[in-house]
Amino acid sequence: MAGLLEAEAARRLRQHGPNRIRDKKREPLWEELLEELGEPMILLLLGTGALYALWGETGDAVTILVVILALVAVEVTGERRAEGAVAALRQLAEPTAAVRREGRLREVPREEVVPGDVVVLMAGRRVPADGRLGQSYGLAVDESAFTGEPVPVEKEPGEAVFSSTLVTRGRGEAEVVATGDATELGRIAARAREVKPPPTPLELAMRELSRSLLGVALAISVVVPLVAWLLRDGPARPLILTGLALAFAMIPEEMPIILALMLALGARRLARQNAIVRRMEAVETLGAVTVIATDKTGTLTRNQPVVSRLTAPAGSRGLLEAAALSADDLDPIDRALLRAGREAGIDVDHLRREAPRRAEFPFDRSRRLSTVVVEAREEGRVVVKGAPEAVAARCAEADRGALLAEAERLADEGLRVIAFAEKRSALGPVVSERDQVESGLTWLGLVAFADPPRPEAREAIAACRAAGIRVLMVTGDHPRSAAAVARAVGLDPDAVVARATPGDKLRIVTDLQGRGERVAVTGDGVNDAPALAAADVGIAMGRSGTDVAREAADVILADDDFATIVRAVAEGRVLFANLRKAVRYYLACKVALAAVMLLAVVLGLSVPFAPVQIIVMELFMDLAASAAFVAEPGEVGRMLRPPRDPRRRFLDRRMVVSILVSASGLFAAVSVAFILSGSGGEGRARTVAFVTWLLGHVALAFSLRREHEPFTWGGLATNRVMAVWGLATLAFVILAVSVPPLRAALKTTPLGALDWALAFVAVAGGVLIVEWARRRIPFDSPASAD
Repeated sequence: MAGLLEAEAARRLRQHGPNRIRDKKREPLWEELLEELGEPMILLLLGTGALYALWGETGDAVTILVVILALVAVEVTGERRAEGAVAALRQLAEPTAAVRREGRLREVPREEVVPGDVVVLMAGRRVPADGRLGQSYGLAVDESAFTGEPVPVEKEPGEAVFSSTLVTRGRGEAEVVATGDATELGRIAARAREVKPPPTPLELAMRELSRSLLGVALAISVVVPLVAWLLRDGPARPLILTGLALAFAMIPEEMPIILALMLALGARRLARQNAIVRRMEAVETLGAVTVIATDKTGTLTRNQPVVSRLTAPAGSRGLLEAAALSADDLDPIDRALLRAGREAGIDVDHLRREAPRRAEFPFDRSRRLSTVVVEAREEGRVVVKGAPEAVAARCAEADRGALLAEAERLADEGLRVIAFAEKRSALGPVVSERDQVESGLTWLGLVAFADPPRPEAREAIAACRAAGIRVLMVTGDHPRSAAAVARAVGLDPDAVVARATPGDKLRIVTDLQGRGERVAVTGDGVNDAPALAAADVGIAMGRSGTDVAREAADVILADDDFATIVRAVAEGRVLFANLRKAVRYYLACKVALAAVMLLAVVLGLSVPFAPVQIIVMELFMDLAASAAFVAEPGEVGRMLRPPRDPRRRFLDRRMVVSILVSASGLFAAVSVAFILSGSGGEGRARTVAFVTWLLGHVALAFSLRREHEPFTWGGLATNRVMAVWGLATLAFVILAVSVPPLRAALKTTPLGALDWALAFVAVAGGVLIVEWARRRIPFDSPASAD
């Protein structure tokens, strides 16, 4: 079957639409806004605003309403950014389909498959659309998703195949009859309920941490106004409002949102570097990887093999003809064989048309060979290719010792070696039993392929070594060939496991995990799926990988490049470090706020902030934690430190100490400014405290941007989001004490030069406290466990 013309395929794509199941209609913006308004913290804030309105403070009620709208806008924008990032990742992870168009075989995005296309079905790949088989060579399909039966179904020409079912063995060609929503899967999906993905382990940890801190936050929001009322015996109304505002500011409801946003946008950044994330938790886990078990071909090498050497006792032409008959157009090795045949003057297309396939036995890892049976001049011709020792063992009258010695000599040069053998006999019997087909063969020779290492592989492996990550090469290739490639990329040959089966790979993964290692493993085949699923991070090949491998993996490499894995690990480390920084900053601000309020109460002073000021301060804290720290670039040297210990609790002793130290600087700055300005009256003192807080928490954010580097003025512009947020905060502070309507809404008063000087000096002093303490108490020590 020649397939459709490209122009006709394009026309049908416009007519029938993309080959995908229609997504759930996105929730309208107004519904998302209403849902956000129903959140408990927003309801608390609405209640506070209602009390202001009830008690005649209309201006304050309007101010709170504006803050509510700003908060809801921030939340919805953040969630939409995260959803958009995840949706983009789903599109990037869509597999391709092999189709025959205009007589040529090519890979196209699955969405571009149209009715009438001829699709090529291969073991390990999903059927891209509903179709009817035209050719079938030992084809079996797992239809358990539709029938519930776990046994693969044998398929013959003329039978139907269904979208998203899995080809478990053999190959075939089918004409597409339905795509997208018109498929059987599409009809089922239309009746099915959509289920939200479960939260990741880290998200659960953040939620648990939030719940743990909830009691403390509520206690502070009750104790502060209660003690103030008992000590000062004043009116209860302002203290009730203060308690409600303080509860809103103190409860750490933002942490799960911060985490979700960081994971989603971290995954989006990884996708730009050709690492497509299928499971969000993998983004964080990448940063803790201690061992990478990698394939050789295509990952450490280019996977652009060329025929380098032929050894054929009966002549190279017969060897190349047999190779052409056994070739698969989509396999890089087979494409190299076809090129070599054409360069030798063989009309391989004519040869293959004159000898159509009657049967085939796909590559079997236990046998380490594959076989095709073609019809040639009214007889059957069997062509077997595979590992030299496996093929030689099935040849009659062959000097196996000499053959294997030649194979080892080629492998020592770093070449990949494949052996070929054949036999001719009547068609009927040879198609039935594989053992019978693959016996009594005549040796044809060896083909040696050069697959040069990727130029960036040596540097990437060196980067892993510097980062404390061990690299193992696990390959099914000949030990000598694998060792030669290992030496070329700077890998110790002792770290090579050759002639490895998928079972070996799984045992390696589980053994390493049993020793406390965090393992990333690469794979591309159907049988690699168990190892990919068992690994802490399973990494599938996007170009050469099967659909089964991709579905079992956490990350898909769009370029099959080992250097991409290293970049992904670096991104994982950046993400986790930024999460720690954001949570440290977020909790430090809350601790500082509680401490400032408690100190004022203990000293018998009025509370330093009006309720509306507390609400505005929370808005700025949310913006910094959920946006500015997400955009923080990685620190220099992040890949020169060992992986963090995965047993280490997120909120360990060192993290708690760093939160308290960070809070102490902001607490000291605001407390000193509030107390020293108290002689000017309560309004002036509150305004100075409010200004000092807003400036101080910006300075604290810039100070906490770095865990391993001191604060420098030169680094201010490296995070544009934080720089814009800082400038916006400064502009807001100036307007808040200068514009009369804002002053009335925020309960502020005009400030003189000495007041501004006091605020700036207090902020500078607070930063110095944090920087001084950090030099003596490092905020992070990734290699240690608590």
